[in-house]
Amino acid sequence: MVKKPFIEDTYAELFAGLYCRVIVTADDAEMLRKAAEDATATPSGVIGRLDSGIERWLNGKETPDKRKGAILQFWKGLDKGKPFEDMVGRFEKEFSYRIRQDILVKPFTAVFDALSVKPEGKFDMMERVGHCGDGFEWEEKLYGRNMIVVPIMVPDFLIERYIGYARGIAGGNFWYMCETKKAVVETGKKTLNAISKIEGVITPFDICSAGSKTETKFPLVGPTTNHPFCPSLKKKLGKASKVPKGVGYIPEIVINGISLQAVKKAMKAGIEAALKIDGVVRISAGNYGGKLGDYKIYLRELFP
Repeated sequence: MVKKPFIEDTYAELFAGLYCRVIVTADDAEMLRKAAEDATATPSGVIGRLDSGIERWLNGKETPDKRKGAILQFWKGLDKGKPFEDMVGRFEKEFSYRIRQDILVKPFTAVFDALSVKPEGKFDMMERVGHCGDGFEWEEKLYGRNMIVVPIMVPDFLIERYIGYARGIAGGNFWYMCETKKAVVETGKKTLNAISKIEGVITPFDICSAGSKTETKFPLVGPTTNHPFCPSLKKKLGKASKVPKGVGYIPEIVINGISLQAVKKAMKAGIEAALKIDGVVRISAGNYGGKLGDYKIYLRELFP
């Protein structure tokens, strides 16, 4: 039974975004893990690039080529006021970098489309990935799909010709405020494990130690530290500090998902896991006063 007094009466503010969902496969688990983790290692949506994450690991019965695999998601934010075609073009460019630099270069890997909804559009992967074969690449029907075969020195890289993209929900989040370092790590592991069981979601930052705000004295840096919630600044800020009594650490879990319902389920699962750990003082969430986001998820509504 979740104890409601632990949960602040606040909300997470979320945004619409574009995402691709793909399956990566490899011959062995170590190479697969390296490719999946490298491709999703640097969440960088706040600087105009991509956020990404590993949704879950797959066995050979769940992949097109019957090898071990992983579902990955790649996300691009929708910048209000910018032409949609320009945002899609930037998304395609950044997505291709992740495929080329982090997956194609790993021996015996392949990439398949895994979008589970009707795509809003599709990327032709020949343009920015297939042509890594310098004109020697070819298309072939494999595993019931139209695949590009890119000839490389360790033969050969395979990628599905068309990868779909759709709209989803980005920026779901909650903060679990802790008394101890031990609680930060233990709770983080438990919440991430709980969230990993929800289909269609990723946690781009895993345990995020640096929640940010949009206001900044240094625009070239981009979003900077959310200083009212920094425990080390509590004495310096005095009454301006928003760190509750007894709280020494405020980690954040960020969640992107294929639907609002999927994000809600993931937030609830994560919060339920967090509240079972000693040293967690309370649960809160990050928002922008309702001024920027497209959606809100109220924490108390997750536990009627």
